[in-house]
Amino acid sequence: MSDYSSAPLKRTFCVAPMMEWTDRHCRYFHRLISQNAVLYTEMVTTGALIHGDNERFLRFNPEEQPVALQLGGSNPEDLTRCTRMAEDFGYNEVNLNVGCPSDRVQNNMIGACLMAHPQLVAECLYKMQQAVAIPVTVKHRLGIDDMDSYEQLYQFVATVSESGCKTFIIHARKAILKGLSPKENRDIPPLKYEWAYKIKQEFPDLEILINGGIKTLEECRTHLQHTDGVMVGREAYHNPYMMAEVDALYNPDAATKSRIEIIEQMYPYIEEQLRQGVFLGHMTRHLLGLFHAQRGGRQFRRYLSENAHRTGADVDVLKQAVAKVTE
Repeated sequence: MSDYSSAPLKRTFCVAPMMEWTDRHCRYFHRLISQNAVLYTEMVTTGALIHGDNERFLRFNPEEQPVALQLGGSNPEDLTRCTRMAEDFGYNEVNLNVGCPSDRVQNNMIGACLMAHPQLVAECLYKMQQAVAIPVTVKHRLGIDDMDSYEQLYQFVATVSESGCKTFIIHARKAILKGLSPKENRDIPPLKYEWAYKIKQEFPDLEILINGGIKTLEECRTHLQHTDGVMVGREAYHNPYMMAEVDALYNPDAATKSRIEIIEQMYPYIEEQLRQGVFLGHMTRHLLGLFHAQRGGRQFRRYLSENAHRTGADVDVLKQAVAKVTE
């Protein structure tokens, strides 16, 4: 198990769990950009781990650490069992999803619908914490549907914190479970950052992270004046080089890598994964935004998109794509 397991996690900057995006290849790439950001897996349901191939769902590269597993579920015993699996695999944190708004997870009592059941969330988190030594955290919305007052958010945090959970990651929008798709739920409900700030003021002993709509390091610094950490999702994926200066949030003297240095450090990893039978496109899809807004960036994306999926595609495809930028 990594030394990270015994050291407190510094969640100043985190990359959000994102379904079909933050897989192990994505996280390896993000770690090359920032040494300090805490990285989160895609949400994995307890059912997938208990009844499926948990090796496939839990496998990660040691270089990714510090890395957290996000779990979806609402059965305390199942969540406890899966939290133990995560610790055994070497994860540095387990996070409970109380924010996903999709119909599929609602039907299984997973995600944002759990905000209507704070006592159950508290019971789950209590039992999860009792089972392991690593931190157990929760990520949630401001509210759901008509349960969307600040008082109800306050009561949710107050109830859940009685479990002993100390870290709350607040997506500063409510979720509308009836009538909006998951994609619409990431844009349409208005952001209310001030609610997360107020929660930090009213619960000073809790670690409060803020998530939702954050795009720049300048915005991160503003939020860090009011909260303990920030979590960035889509911007970190589509424009990953925005993380190049994240380590300066931890250490003002931290070095910054160039985009080309980051790509070159990916080559050995990609070659090793290719030897293990991983398709090139499964890795390079996460790199498409690295040259966002740079000269040649569009040609880089196009070349990779058109060639990485071809039979026998290897690291030379990526090198040829990079040449489109450096020409």
